Parts: sequence; structure tokens; C-alpha cells
Amino acid sequence: MLKKFTLVSNACWMALGALTLSLGVHAQTNDTLAKVKASGEIVMGVRDSSGALSYTLGDGKYGGFHVEICERIVANVEKVVGRKLNVKYVAVTSQNRIPLTQNGTVDIECGSTTNNLARQKDVAFALTAYVEEVRMAVKASSGITSINQLNGKNVATTTGTTSVQLLRKHERANGIDFKELYGKDHAESFLLLESGRADAFVMDGQILAGNIALSKSPSDYKIVGEVLSVEPISIMLRKDDPAFKKVADDTIRDLAKTGELAKLYDKWFVKPIPPKNTPVGLPASENTKAAWANLNDKPAEDYQKK
Repeated sequence: MLKKFTLVSNACWMALGALTLSLGVHAQTNDTLAKVKASGEIVMGVRDSSGALSYTLGDGKYGGFHVEICERIVANVEKVVGRKLNVKYVAVTSQNRIPLTQNGTVDIECGSTTNNLARQKDVAFALTAYVEEVRMAVKASSGITSINQLNGKNVATTTGTTSVQLLRKHERANGIDFKELYGKDHAESFLLLESGRADAFVMDGQILAGNIALSKSPSDYKIVGEVLSVEPISIMLRKDDPAFKKVADDTIRDLAKTGELAKLYDKWFVKPIPPKNTPVGLPASENTKAAWANLNDKPAEDYQKK
């Protein structure tokens, strides 16, 4: 059946993938190691503009901290299944990343997904290697330094992200009223700020920093304001697939133990990154270092209790 699926359009493939869930094929899909061994291919879900975690380099190539960790995971999967695998990169969005992981279209999602209790009902997460602080980016000339100054302003965020809920929560808590503008992806959300249609862009700090670093004029922007949320950003897997999760978790454990995880972080967040060779300039936070020292897959709700 898999050979037949490759002959249909992407839209049909997604529809047929969703249909397998209702036909009881979901259990087979969840054995990722058996699936990739049989097909000789593993599908990596990546993002076009998720900062230094996952972004496009052009010509179908992708880079980033989570992308490289996933590539290390794939190398270990090859050892387990005993064969070389063709790695297929599929760009996903905030809206479709979870269903495409659930239905088997994507085997491992290497983007900027927050691990939280709601999502844990549908998918699983590898051990957290990056902890995010949600803030806002503004034009350097705007004079905006706090979310309380956004009353009557236009504020951009990305559809399908946890920042949407955060914005609404802080809007109610602070008694301010701003207009929310939604980009279909992070690049479009940043464009709303860049073009002046939005006064601020609220999102994960590294996504803000990454988009600023890759912009036409990085000095025109700055990240300001209070930390709105601290969230574990994790590599996403299908639920109820312990064998595949073990390979992913063991890979991250080994990277942390050898110090390679910290080196990978510096490669993507501190040193100049392609294609413009501009540094993101975001050293590892204390929250991220704590995650490396005590690896876990706890949801965002556990971080809010601190």
C-alpha cells in the first residue's frame, strides 16, 4: 500500500493517512522502527522559519539545533534497524505538525513545538534539550519596552502556537486591549512587524532572535519586555511508540553526557549561522542548562509551578 500512496498527490496522501487511523492501522504506524526499516526512509518534519531550532537553507536543505539533533537520532536509528535510511525533509506548520505526526506522514518533528499536557494527549516528546522564554520583538525606534505599552497596538503572533493563548491571558490580566494579527508561519508574523503592520511580535525568544538575525537590517529590531512564559520546546514523536522514543532519548542523553549538546547549542545560537553567517546571539539560558543537567520530558505546566 505504501508504494501506491507515493503515486497520489500530497493532499490525497494526507487524507489517506488520516483514514488509516479510523481503519485501525494506527497501531502499525506507531512502530516507527519497523516502518522505516521496511521502507528504507525516515521522514523528518522541519520548519521554514523557527529560528535557530529549525529553518530553511534553500534548495530543500534545512539547518538548526533541533534539526541536527534529529539527524543524530536518525544515525542511531540506522544502527538499530541495520540499514542506511533515506532522510526526507517535509516542511510542516504550526497548524499541521501534530496531525501529520499522528497519521504517519512525519516520523519525527524537529521544529519548535512546546511540550504541554494538551499535546501529550495526542503525541509524545523526546527529552527536552531547549527551554524557551516567550517575549516580544519590536522596532528599536518604537520606544516599547513592556507588554503594558501595547494598549491600542497591533500585535503579531503565529497561528497554532501557544503564544496565541499567552497573548489573550495577558490581555485579560493587564486590562489592556490590542489587536491580534496572525501570520501563517513565523516568517509571515515577522513580516507583519517588519512592514509596520504590527507594533510587536510575540513569540519564543529564539524564534524572534533568529528572524532578526536573518532579516535585512538586524539592528532595526530588539527583544524587550518581561518573560511571558517559560516552556520546554521538544522534538515531537508519535504517541505509544516506546522503542523509537528510547532511541531519541538515548541520543539526547549521550549528547548531554559528552558535552556535545552544549557545543551544538553554541554552533546554532552563538556562532554565525548560514546562509548569511550572522550570529543569533542567544547564549544558553539557566533554564536550558538546568534541562541538560536533569534531562526530562515534563510538560510546560510543570515549569509554571516554579
